[in-house]
Amino acid sequence: MTEGIGRTRTFSWEDPASGAEAARRMSGLEYLRAMRREELPAPPMAELMGFGFAEIDEGRVVIECVPAEYHYNPIGAVHGGLACTLFDSAMGCAVHTELPAGAGYTTVELKVNLLRPITVETGRLLCEGETIYVGGRIATAEARLNDESGKLYGHATTTCMIFREDARERSVGEGA
Repeated sequence: MTEGIGRTRTFSWEDPASGAEAARRMSGLEYLRAMRREELPAPPMAELMGFGFAEIDEGRVVIECVPAEYHYNPIGAVHGGLACTLFDSAMGCAVHTELPAGAGYTTVELKVNLLRPITVETGRLLCEGETIYVGGRIATAEARLNDESGKLYGHATTTCMIFREDARERSVGEGA
């Protein structure tokens, strides 16, 4: 057995309940922009994985991340789960930017194509998510993962289910 040099990583996060409460009172676009301005806490997952917002517009979100050694898998490259997390976050947040206050969403399906390995030498990654369709109950979006020079590392699509306040109240009132 070889002896390696031990490494540690410490991170902190804020209670996500305050952000979740604010999300019910704000449109998705307002909510995400407030988070980017650090008026609301980042989600614990973003703190854990080391990513954040680079851009937020209606129907479009860019998330940035610098791959680190702590993202590595057992074979010496960044684990594909990091790219999947970036895709899911960018596409879901792009959908969120088009939702009114009180509406929510969840990923129903995620299709990912990983095209080349990511390492610490890759540098800053930008994951751009854009909506394709946002309807009453279903939304679809797509994303691309590029390095700063524009080299493509992967692309993805998603289907999200939308939960709207008025629909939840109706179904509860109808006994459904």
